[in-house]
Amino acid sequence: MGGSTVKGPGTARWRAWLELVRWHKPSGRLILLIPAGWSLWLLPEAPPPVPLLGWIVLGGLAVSAAGCIANDLWDRRIDPQVERTRTRPLASGRVSRMEAWVLLALCLLAALAVVLWGLPPEHRGLCLLLALACLPLVLLYPSAKRWFGYPQLVLALCWGFAVLIPWAAATGSLAGGWPLALTWLAVVLWTFGFDTVYAMADRDDDRRIGVRSSALSLGSRAGLAVTICYGAAVLALGTAAGLRGLLPLGWLVGLIAGGAMVRQGWLLQRQSAGPASRYARHFSRQVWLGSLLLLALIVGRLP
Repeated sequence: MGGSTVKGPGTARWRAWLELVRWHKPSGRLILLIPAGWSLWLLPEAPPPVPLLGWIVLGGLAVSAAGCIANDLWDRRIDPQVERTRTRPLASGRVSRMEAWVLLALCLLAALAVVLWGLPPEHRGLCLLLALACLPLVLLYPSAKRWFGYPQLVLALCWGFAVLIPWAAATGSLAGGWPLALTWLAVVLWTFGFDTVYAMADRDDDRRIGVRSSALSLGSRAGLAVTICYGAAVLALGTAAGLRGLLPLGWLVGLIAGGAMVRQGWLLQRQSAGPASRYARHFSRQVWLGSLLLLALIVGRLP
């Protein structure tokens, strides 16, 4: 089945394009915005300006879409062999490679436009440097599973830029001290954890095809590693929040969310195997719990 099977614009084509950038399942797109929110609400001065929030959201969505397209272009021969991914637009032939390349270019241009025209002029230079530094990792991540036993770490480092770029956009520097460093660490740990869980659903297919993942590399210790990552991420983010002086309501919400996040990892250890839908539910819960941690920062730093 090739890209030529899709004829003319219409509902089916729009649907295929939306699936290519994963907007038929928006939780994966929203999860990239959570670290940006953590960063912005741990700035020295909170709340952040509303226009800046809007531009960061647009830029994050554009970069996330570009990453999804790059991933599917890399994996267009692997995805048809994996149960979870065989119906993706490129794998199933509903979108051609040319369409995917055009959409990738448009997403990257949209992200560049946000940096050049949306962010404060005096801070654009640093933000552009960070965006350019992030781009190789975004484009390299899909290939990492072919040569690196922990490709989820590459994704985690990509996610770390979702902390650095908003901070630079707001302040014009990366001189954020411990609050910035701890927030970055929390995001890297959290991302490695939830993406390892995501990879657990594909372990049998990945082993058969010969691609790598942290879920395979960690083996029976994967659940423990995820639990440790979640616990360390909560501790790092909580310390960053403490350094900023969180209000009591923020601590209450944060403790509930953080405790639930660690519990999700602990439950994962108790059941080392299960259907793919179980891991998808775990991922969806991480979106909600990460959002709840963001809510804790918001209510904890309201003026």
